[in-house]
Amino acid sequence: MSPKNLKIYDFHLHTLFSDGELVPAELIRRAKVMNYAVVGLADHVDFSNIEFVLKNQKKIIDEFDDADDANGNIRPILGVELTHIPPNKIEKIAKEAKRLGAEVVVVHGETLVEPVASKTNFSAVSCEYVDILAHPGLITKEEAVIARKNDVYLEISTRRGHSLTNGHVSSIAKETGADLILNTDAHSPRDLITSEFAYNVLLGAGLTEKDAIEIIQDNPKEFMKRLDKR
Repeated sequence: MSPKNLKIYDFHLHTLFSDGELVPAELIRRAKVMNYAVVGLADHVDFSNIEFVLKNQKKIIDEFDDADDANGNIRPILGVELTHIPPNKIEKIAKEAKRLGAEVVVVHGETLVEPVASKTNFSAVSCEYVDILAHPGLITKEEAVIARKNDVYLEISTRRGHSLTNGHVSSIAKETGADLILNTDAHSPRDLITSEFAYNVLLGAGLTEKDAIEIIQDNPKEFMKRLDKR
C-alpha cells in the first residue's frame, strides 16, 4: 500500500495553552487541511496548571461540530503531556488528569535533549493511567516489556532532537513487542506533516514498509479502541 493520502492520527500536539503557537481552533483547522483524522491536544502540564489547561481545552471540544464544513472528518481529543513531573508523582497527576477528563495522558519521556529525571520512563510505563510515553530516548528493554504489559504506547517522534533515538526505540519495540505510535509533538503549523513524511520518518527509524503503514494506519485505530475500554 502506498503511504500517499493516508490519514494522520496525531495524539501529541501543543497549543497556546502551553508553548504552542496556535489557539486550538486554528490548530484543528490547519490539521484538517493537512488530512489529519485525529488531533490530540496534549499541552504541557504539571500540578500548577493541569486544571486550567483541561478546563479550557474542553471548551473547544464541547463546541466542536463535526458536521460543520470547516471541521468535518477530524476529531479533536482532550489530553495532556505530563512534563518534568518527579517520577514518584507521575501516578498521582496521571490519575488526576483522567479524573479531570483527559482522554489521553502522555508522559514527557527521557529524551536526549532535555534534563528529564531518571526513572521517568519506568514510572510512566508502570502507571495504569498513562497511555503514551513520548520520545522515550534510550528506553531500556525492561521498560519496553512493562509498556507492552500495560498497553502503554511508545512514541516515534517527528520532532527535531526528540527524533534522535527513533531507531533505538523502534529496535527495542521490535524486540519486546511493545506497541509504537507516531506523533509530531507539533508546536507550530510547520510541524504538521503529511503521511508520506510520516512514512519516511518510520523507514528512517529502521522499520519495514509494512510496519510503517501499520503504525500510520492501524496502530492509532487500535490505540483508540483501547482508550474506549479504559
